[in-house]
Amino acid sequence: MLVPADMLAAQSKMLYQINKYYGERVQTRMATIAKTIREVCKVVQDVLKEVEVQEPRFISSLTECNGRYEGLEVISPIEFEVVLYLNQMGVFNFVDDGTLPGCAVLKLSDGRKRSMSLWVEFITASGYLSARKIRSRFQTLVAQACDKCTYRDSVKMIADTTEVKLRIRERYIVQITPAFKCSGVWPRSGAHWPIPHIPWPHPNLVAEVKTEGFDLLSKESVAVQGKQSAMEGDAWVLSFLEAENRLLHGGCRRRCLSILKTLRDRHLDLPGNPVTSYHLKTLLLYECEKHPRESEWDEACIGDRINGIFLQLISCLQCRRCPHYFLPNLDLFKGKSPSALENAAKQVWRLTREMLTNTRCLEKL
Repeated sequence: MLVPADMLAAQSKMLYQINKYYGERVQTRMATIAKTIREVCKVVQDVLKEVEVQEPRFISSLTECNGRYEGLEVISPIEFEVVLYLNQMGVFNFVDDGTLPGCAVLKLSDGRKRSMSLWVEFITASGYLSARKIRSRFQTLVAQACDKCTYRDSVKMIADTTEVKLRIRERYIVQITPAFKCSGVWPRSGAHWPIPHIPWPHPNLVAEVKTEGFDLLSKESVAVQGKQSAMEGDAWVLSFLEAENRLLHGGCRRRCLSILKTLRDRHLDLPGNPVTSYHLKTLLLYECEKHPRESEWDEACIGDRINGIFLQLISCLQCRRCPHYFLPNLDLFKGKSPSALENAAKQVWRLTREMLTNTRCLEKL
């Protein structure tokens, strides 16, 4: 196919701008965050070491491997989540019957096994392992550890929440979330994935992702708030962090995400937090389905992919619905105010119009 010369010239101008933006803005953001992570993790590891002394069932799983911390997710440049993996889920069955979107429960496989569980005092009368009860115990331990640890002068527990949240050096917020790893199983609520008849992701990658499995997190979920079900406090939130990261290997997918996150921090950090990095990651995964060929994730296509993701985002903000990639019944905009979503739609449209009409826009963004 012949491509007009002026179109190629525009594309190469855009590519030059994107590479320059990546080298200046994106890598600066990444270096700053990496420095913050090292600083924050030192404190968190110290707090968790204290917790472990008091209660050996909560063993710290926050370890560094090749400069990356296992179980740490960057929510924003000043907000992080650390997942603390718990042991011995063995005697429980995983049940996700769709009653609570994005959540599941852990039920004793056999009432007689109750006393065999490491977590016996957190099992309800009906045989469910309660996420809230475990978190409540963990919160008490972390509060005590904050007072005893080496960094006690620079770490404080954030009150008025059932989550375990720390404020470090008055600047950073870290949420520590107890969790179970579910490897080798795949939730029923995500059974439709992958969509048949499209070449991405490759069957080998799908097999890898499904073997990797998912995590069950003990945290508040907007999806279950206000549902007066007895299971609400016992439910665990499904998380596919590893699966998502694995799908984004190859081509310029990760580079694309880093640019989107940088644009978000600089221009879409809005009141009510309507647009998060996770929304952008979700829409990037949908964009991978829309553009399944590897050649479409070539360096030269980054500008088009970013614009495609922003157009998807505008559509989601206007419809006030952003479906989770693996669990489409779960709306990631639930709990966000309509006015915050409307305001964000206008801001994203301004940004997109600038990117579509001005090849030198990244010099100012």
